[in-house]
Amino acid sequence: MFCDRCGANLQGPGSFCPHCGRQFGAAPPMWVGNRVSRHLRNIAILWLAYSALRLLPGLFLNSFSDWGFPFSDGAPYFVHGIVRTVGGIFLVTGIIGVIAGWGLYERRSWARILAIVLAFVNLLHPPFGTAIGIYTLWVLLPAASEAEYQRMARA
Repeated sequence: MFCDRCGANLQGPGSFCPHCGRQFGAAPPMWVGNRVSRHLRNIAILWLAYSALRLLPGLFLNSFSDWGFPFSDGAPYFVHGIVRTVGGIFLVTGIIGVIAGWGLYERRSWARILAIVLAFVNLLHPPFGTAIGIYTLWVLLPAASEAEYQRMARA
C-alpha cells in the first residue's frame, strides 16, 4: 500500500504515513454522530440557569402584588391582577424550564420534547431566550439527534 499524498511505501498495519504523517483508514471524526452527547450538558445547565432567572421576577411580582405597590394609591384595581398574572407566567415558565433542564441533565426520554417545545416558545424572548432556543433546536431537533438522544436515555 502507498501513501496517496507523498507516495511512500507503507509497511504494516499503521494508520499514519511515516514520511508525511497523513492519516489513513481512521475512524470518522469526533464530531460526526455525537453532537447531542457533547452539547447536552451545556444545554441542561443553560436551561437551569435561564429558568432560575425567570423564577426571580415571578416571585418578586407575586409577592409585590400581595404587599401592595408603594405608588399604587392612584392605580386602578385591575393592575394588581395584571401584575399577579405576569408574575404567575414567569413562575410557571421558570418551573417548566427547571424541569426540562433537570430532565436533560438526567437524560430522561421526555425531556428532549419538552426542551424543544420550550425552545420554540423562548425564540420570542430576546436576547437570552432566543439564543438558548436556537442552540437547543440546533442540537436536539434533527432526526439523527433524536436517535442519539434515545440511545443515551436508554443507557
